[in-house]
Amino acid sequence: MISDGPRPVAPFSHATEANGWVFVTGQMPTFPDAPDAPLPEGIEAQTVRVMENLKIVLGGIDMGLEHVMMARCYLTDFYRDYAQFNETYQSFFPKDRRPARTTIGVTGLALHALVEIDFICKRPE
Repeated sequence: MISDGPRPVAPFSHATEANGWVFVTGQMPTFPDAPDAPLPEGIEAQTVRVMENLKIVLGGIDMGLEHVMMARCYLTDFYRDYAQFNETYQSFFPKDRRPARTTIGVTGLALHALVEIDFICKRPE
């Protein structure tokens, strides 16, 4: 668990590690310093908040977005939000260093969020 990380919405660790592979739990668009505050409005704001939460978790284990090998993204309204989600998401990675990614439309997420993202990362050797 990362001490200043987002409050988990279920019983899980922020991240686990085995043999240099790091699995970062899907993050919600909550505010670490105000976990009961309303979620940000809209897919762009929620994507930014999720990515910032993922950066907090990665920073807590001495890693960063440059270590992300795979992202799994979940959208509750895939067709409405996919294009705006992509615009926001891609701004966090250089064009020549984007991780592999799967994006899936789902029927619901915790806290009625519009987006959740988890990462698989590799620690440098």
